[in-house]
Amino acid sequence: MSAPVLETKDLTMRFGGVKAVNAVNFTLMEGELRCLIGPNGAGKSTFFKLITGQLRPTGGTAAYRGHDLSRRERHDIARLGLGIKTQVPSVFDGLSVNENVWIAASRRYRGKAAKAAVERQLERVGIPDLQHRIVGQLAHGQRQLVELAVVLAQEPSLVLLDEPAAGMTQNETDRLAEIIHEIHRDHALIVVEHDMAFIRSIATVVTVFNQGSILTEGPVAQVLNDERVRDVYLGKQVAA
Repeated sequence: MSAPVLETKDLTMRFGGVKAVNAVNFTLMEGELRCLIGPNGAGKSTFFKLITGQLRPTGGTAAYRGHDLSRRERHDIARLGLGIKTQVPSVFDGLSVNENVWIAASRRYRGKAAKAAVERQLERVGIPDLQHRIVGQLAHGQRQLVELAVVLAQEPSLVLLDEPAAGMTQNETDRLAEIIHEIHRDHALIVVEHDMAFIRSIATVVTVFNQGSILTEGPVAQVLNDERVRDVYLGKQVAA
C-alpha cells in the first residue's frame, strides 16, 4: 500500500481574526492527480502557499513524504521535489524560452544533460518551435506553457498547478489537458482551477474548499453534482 506524498493535519492560516485556511486535513497519495475547486476566497491559493513555504502556518502541519514543511524555506521545499506553477507566469520576460527553461534545468543538471532536459520539456509541453522567442513577446497561453516547462525541468515529483488554464483559448486548454494527463504518468499533481469543463476533462477526485475548510471531496461526477457545491458557487451559505 502506497504512502501519502503530501499530508496536512489541522493546517491553519490566520490573518488577524480571519482564518483563510481552517484546520485542513488533506492527503494526496503517490501518483495521484487531485483537483481543488471552490469559489474565490475559499482558501485554495493560501493552501498552496502554505505547502510551498510562501507562508508559515499559524497552526497544524504539512508534510511531504514525511518531511515537515511548516518551517522550511521555499528553496528547501523545492529541493525536496515540489514544483509550483503560479497563477501569474513567473518567468524572465527579457530572456528566450530556451534560456528560461535552461536556468531551471541547470539547478539539477550540468552541460549536455541540462541541454537535453530543456529539449525534453519543450517537446513535452509542445513548444519547441518557440525556443528562440523572447518570453515577453509571447501570448499569455504560450507564457503559461513556458512556465510549465520551467517547473518540469526541475524534475519535481509533486507538481502544483494554480489555475493553469487561466487566459487560455479553447484549443490551448484542450492541449493543456492532454499535457496534464501525460505529466500524470510520472508525477503526482494538484491542480487548482475554476473552469469546470477543464476539471471534468482531467479530474478523477476533486476536493472542494469553502471558507477556508474542505467542504467535500470525492469522485468528480459525484462532487460536481453535489447540491452544496452548487450552492457555494452561487454564493449561498451551506453547512459543511
